[in-house]
Amino acid sequence: MAAVTVTGEALASASDSLSPRSDGSPEYAGLVTRALGLVIDGLIIQLVALFVALGTIIVVGVLHLPKPVNTALAAVGGVAYIAWTAGYFIGFWSSTGQTPGARVMQVRVITAGGDRVRSRRALVRVIGLVLAALPLFAGFIPILFDSRRRGFQDWLARTVVVRTSQPSIAAARMRPRPS
Repeated sequence: MAAVTVTGEALASASDSLSPRSDGSPEYAGLVTRALGLVIDGLIIQLVALFVALGTIIVVGVLHLPKPVNTALAAVGGVAYIAWTAGYFIGFWSSTGQTPGARVMQVRVITAGGDRVRSRRALVRVIGLVLAALPLFAGFIPILFDSRRRGFQDWLARTVVVRTSQPSIAAARMRPRPS
């Protein structure tokens, strides 16, 4: 039986290929695919925040701190939550173009020119994502009508979300190691 391993290089090269249409243009991700990826990311963000909050509550409960200190800690916690959420998206978009939710849904964020998203553009996209959601999620409606399926956050950051032809992590692990 051959040993089965996956190298970072093999996984990276497998996930770098975009799914082109028959005319060679990339296949843009639709609203439902993107929404499901965002839900997965939201669950991850909330689970981590929940564990951090529970740990903080336990520690603060044991210390019996005065009310002004508890109020200040709550404010710091709110700022930390916002920074964690923004950092999650910025970090993943600017490093791999995919959050874990996007990876599950096999989509990737790239610039309109096809390049990797840099940190500054990812920050603009996060701001656009918040602004798109504020007016009853109206900023996502253009995804249904735009030829490249761009929402407000994509217009603002000059990005597109494309499908990738990556194998699942399990499929990548099943490849035999070269001898």
